[in-house]
Amino acid sequence: MTDTSTQPDWHAWQESWDRQQEWYMPDREERFRVMLDMVEALVGPAPRVLDLACGTGSITARLLSRFPAATSVGVDLDPALLAIAEGTFAGDERVRFVTADLTDPGWPDRLPDTSYDAVLTATALHWMHSGPLAELYGRLAGLVREGGVFMNADHMPDPATPRINAAERARRHAVMDRAKERGALDWADWWGLASEDPVLAGPTARRFEIFGEHAEGETMPLEWHVRVLRESGFAEARGVWRSPSDAVVLALR
Repeated sequence: MTDTSTQPDWHAWQESWDRQQEWYMPDREERFRVMLDMVEALVGPAPRVLDLACGTGSITARLLSRFPAATSVGVDLDPALLAIAEGTFAGDERVRFVTADLTDPGWPDRLPDTSYDAVLTATALHWMHSGPLAELYGRLAGLVREGGVFMNADHMPDPATPRINAAERARRHAVMDRAKERGALDWADWWGLASEDPVLAGPTARRFEIFGEHAEGETMPLEWHVRVLRESGFAEARGVWRSPSDAVVLALR
C-alpha cells in the first residue's frame, strides 16, 4: 500500500497559489470567467483545450468545473507548479500534462494532439521578451484549429498614459500592502513555504535553477498583441476584457 502520510494536500497547495495570485490581481476570477464565456461562444461547451504555461492548473480547474465534457492538456516547464497540477488532477482522464520550454521551437512536438479548439493562458507570457513571444504566437497559429481561439490574459499597460498608469499602480499597491499586513502571502512568501515542504522542496530548487528569482520579460500593450496575432495567421484579434493594467486578447483562426 502506498504511504500517503507524507504526500502534500495538492488541492490546498493549488488553493494557496490562487490566493497568492489574487493578492496581485483581485479581478483574476473575472478574467477567467470572460475567457470561458468566449470559449463557449466560439467553440462550444466541450472544447479540447491547451492550457499554455499552465502552472498549477488554475485555468484547467475552472474549465472542467464549468464544462465537464472538456479536455485539457497543460504545458509548463516549472517542475514545482507541475507537481501541484499533476497531484491535483491525478486520476482525471480528461487532463494530461506535458513538460516543455515554450522558447524551444520544437515544443509542440511534445503535445499529444496536433490541434486544439482553444489555447488559453493567463499571467505567464509577460515573462517572455517580445521577439520570442511573437515567434510563439506564430507557432500557436498552427495549433489552433480553423475557427478555434487563442486567449491571453496578462499585464498589458498602455505606455501612452504614464500618469494614469502611475496613479493606478500606486493605488493598487496600497491595497496590496494593507492585505499583506493582514497576512496575505506574496510571491516570495509562497515560494518560501514550497521550499520547506518535504515533497516540493526538490522541484522548487530545480525551478529556481531553471528560471532564477524571476524571469525578465516585457509587458507589451494590447495593441501590440492584436497586431502580432493577426500577422501570425489569426483571422481576427481584439481585446475582450480590460482592467486599468491588464487585458484579455482573443484571436480567432
